[in-house]
Amino acid sequence: MKFNRIEDLDIDGKRVLTRVDLNVPTENGAVTDTTRIDKIVPTIRAIQEAGGKPILLAHFDRPKGQRVEAMSLRQIVPALEAALGQKVIFAEEAIGGPAKRAVAGMEAGDIVLLENTRFYEGEEKNDPTFAASLAALAEVYVNDAFSASHRAHASTEGLARLLPSAAGKLMEAELKALNAALGEPQRPVVAVVGGAKVSTKIELLSNLIDKVDHLVIGGAMANTFLLAQGIGIGKSLAEPAMTETASQILADSTEAGCTIHLPVDIVVAKEFKAGAEAQTVPVDSCPEDAMILDAGPATVQAITDVFATCRTLIWNGPLGAFEIAPFDAATNAAAQEAARLTADGNLVSVAGGGDTVAALNKAGVADQFTFISTAGGAFLEWMEGKDLPGVAALTDARR
Repeated sequence: MKFNRIEDLDIDGKRVLTRVDLNVPTENGAVTDTTRIDKIVPTIRAIQEAGGKPILLAHFDRPKGQRVEAMSLRQIVPALEAALGQKVIFAEEAIGGPAKRAVAGMEAGDIVLLENTRFYEGEEKNDPTFAASLAALAEVYVNDAFSASHRAHASTEGLARLLPSAAGKLMEAELKALNAALGEPQRPVVAVVGGAKVSTKIELLSNLIDKVDHLVIGGAMANTFLLAQGIGIGKSLAEPAMTETASQILADSTEAGCTIHLPVDIVVAKEFKAGAEAQTVPVDSCPEDAMILDAGPATVQAITDVFATCRTLIWNGPLGAFEIAPFDAATNAAAQEAARLTADGNLVSVAGGGDTVAALNKAGVADQFTFISTAGGAFLEWMEGKDLPGVAALTDARR
């Protein structure tokens, strides 16, 4: 995959529209998690060091084309200034007079943040007029929001068609990591897919069986596959209506030469709460009045044995109900072994998705994987084999 980097463009003295992800959690108007803000700092610094003037574009929440003061990016400014160690000029609008005046007054080293792009109907409609109004503010466009690039919006796709364009540092890292995981991976490749529902990950599973050598299925999703094989799962969460689909995925995986790994032992309990009395039983011995809440130690051993034979790991979703101990044991143990193999240089490990990041943080290994994506929906759509409009626009700009 070829795309321009910041270093490939002449941005000295130029205004640079920079699409970033500032859709961060807040409480009472204050940012509660600065992870996404921290990740965009290298891009902003790279633009400044090259002599460019960063003009930040971002969305916040879902105002649906209306001005909603509770969704103003103004509340993000203090956290952004703290991360950057400098003042950020806030423009009350993303286009029009306030935006033009803020940009016109920029001096070397200044940073401008424009108001929420989703306050305008033209953003989500990828309206050419709105995109042109944004483009008129600058001479160069940088997209550093992989997390928003699965949407063909004016600020993610439209602008890349109107200005000389490049990927920001975070976007560059995401694309390189994902290409290393699925595009041109070191083989064998193993994917771990967990979560609650088969129905939300059919496209993902169907794509992966053609791309990976091993597919580990965990979480409540595995229960549906067990049910499809005629194995009793007691009161466990599952999707009985999806058993035929699960059977088809199992059959297709055999034809594709992909080995699917399901639990061989399970941790069960009669209730899902902290400190609940739990027991480990063979996979076909779930009591009728109990539910499966985690994979057992024999399953973890089987999974880590697979890891040891592979060169690339893609991880999306936990192996059990990781939020509450002791049902986090399988996820923790498998993640820690993946981290060890990565540290030893034997595994390229790429993970993504909200629950995945939370689970790896809980296991204490998020900073030990090769790459952790915070992109959510964009990460999943990439894994599903879909083209991402914002990424496609960048690769087209390189041609």
